[in-house]
Parts: sequence; structure tokens; C-alpha cells
Amino acid sequence: MSTAASSAAPPHWHLVGAGHIGTLAAAYVQAAGHGVTVVRPHAVGPIETTLAFADGRRSQRLTLPTVTPTSIEQPISHLLVACKTPYTRAALAPLPLAATVTAVRLQNGIGSLDGLLPSGARLIDAVTTSAVKGTRAHHDVVAENTTWFGDDGAAPDWFDGLRAHWPNLEWSASIRRRQWQKLVANAAINPLTALHDVPNGALIEDAALHARMRDLVAEADRVLGALDESWPGDSLAAVTVVARATAGNTSSMRADVQRGAPTEIEAINGWLLRAAAPLGLALPAHRAVFEALRER
Repeated sequence: MSTAASSAAPPHWHLVGAGHIGTLAAAYVQAAGHGVTVVRPHAVGPIETTLAFADGRRSQRLTLPTVTPTSIEQPISHLLVACKTPYTRAALAPLPLAATVTAVRLQNGIGSLDGLLPSGARLIDAVTTSAVKGTRAHHDVVAENTTWFGDDGAAPDWFDGLRAHWPNLEWSASIRRRQWQKLVANAAINPLTALHDVPNGALIEDAALHARMRDLVAEADRVLGALDESWPGDSLAAVTVVARATAGNTSSMRADVQRGAPTEIEAINGWLLRAAAPLGLALPAHRAVFEALRER
């Protein structure tokens, strides 16, 4: 890295979506010396929250300034997008984005920012296997596992400084493969647990649900293999590992259904259905869960 690059001032980020993952990302960004401001439709003062860590570290008190879209005076140059995918278009529409904005997408599914960024924007996709739960005022960081950032280029100048403060953060030149691996797991586990109101482990224990999970995984592998012949397929073993490792967990889609909120089905199973259509591939298992959840 050049001296000029390493001495450049860290960027200031605007964060859309201060939920569990968004708040954890904001804490890492702050620790790296980057500025971060949460964009909210109606800012009512700073967000005060606490992060508690499973490894026994002292809890961290976090203060995040807020701003409304109409009060942002300069074009946004760096954007963290961590809101639920159904809210993305409404959240980004009023934002004054710079023509060359760098946007990091910390969301489930694929394609939620398509058509929403300037043509000169840099979109960096992020895939995380970390886990956070709790409330708006208190976030329990259950696991700080690997998070990958990546696009088709080299890591930006600010990445190394951020990595020093973001546990297990890596730059991936093959971020699409990471996205697809997580997509298959989400597309199989999330809709079934949401429709049947069961924890993830039920997809292992219940023979009928396991069979439906197997069908969803097989259809996803068929689409991804048609899109990229190097896709290895046979994702059932990896998805089973995820379901077993998170057996007692409530998937995000199940939690959405429980509280009557929109789900991310469009960005997960919907993306697979849209990708399959021009390929002439029918995905009856995905179509069934997609339609069932859309009707709720």
C-alpha cells in the first residue's frame, strides 16, 4: 500500500439499518476510527445501545449520531446498507448519493440494490456468518465469525485499517461464491422454518421437513450450476451442517412472520426464481414457499 493511501483520512459512513448486524458493523467502523452516522426517517437524537460479547469481554456502550435524509448537506460518499431487504428502496430513495459512492451491502439475499445506485458507484457485497440477537437497546453478540467483503476489484485503501478492528474480516475476490453458499442455506432453511413456525433444527429432526429442505437445495444447485458450470453443487451437506449448528435458533424469516413484518423472500427464493426463468428451469419447491409466504 502506498504512503499516500495509508495516510489518507478514514471515510465517514452513513448507515441505513441499525439493527443487530448494522449496529455491530457500526461498532467495528467506529473502532477503526471511521465516522459513522445512522440515517433515520425521523432522527430524534443519538442511538444509545450496548453490545455484550459471548467471549466474556466487557460490554461496550455505543453512541451513534443520527440524521434525516433531508438534513444531509453533502453527497454521501460511503454507505453501509444493513436494513431488511424489503425496506431498501424506500430507505435509499431520498438519500443524496455521490456519483461515485462506495456502498457496502450487509443484507441477506442478492440483488436488493440493483438499479438503486448511481452508475459510477462501487458496490461491495458482504457476507457474514456472525450472529447477534437481543433488543434495540442491548445486542448480544453470539458469534464473531468470518465476514467477507468483495467485488471484482482489489480491496479499497481503508480496508486494512478496518480489518484490524473487525474480527475475522476478509477480502474475497470470489464473493459471488460466498454469496451463493449463504443463499442456498437461507433459501432452504428460512422459508420452511417461517411457514411451519419451527426452529432450524426441526428441518433435521422431521423427515417430511428434511425432504422439503432437500428439494429446495437441489433446485438451487440446479440453477447455480446452470449459471456457473464451476459451481460444485451437492450443497445439502453444507446446509445440513448449518441447520444442525443453529438447531435452537429462530431464522430471521420466522421472526419476521412472528411479528407480522415483511420477509426477505423476494431477495432469497425470489432471486432464484428470477434467475431460473430465462434458463427455462422450473423450481416447484421454491415457487411453493415463495407463494405461500407472499400470501401472508
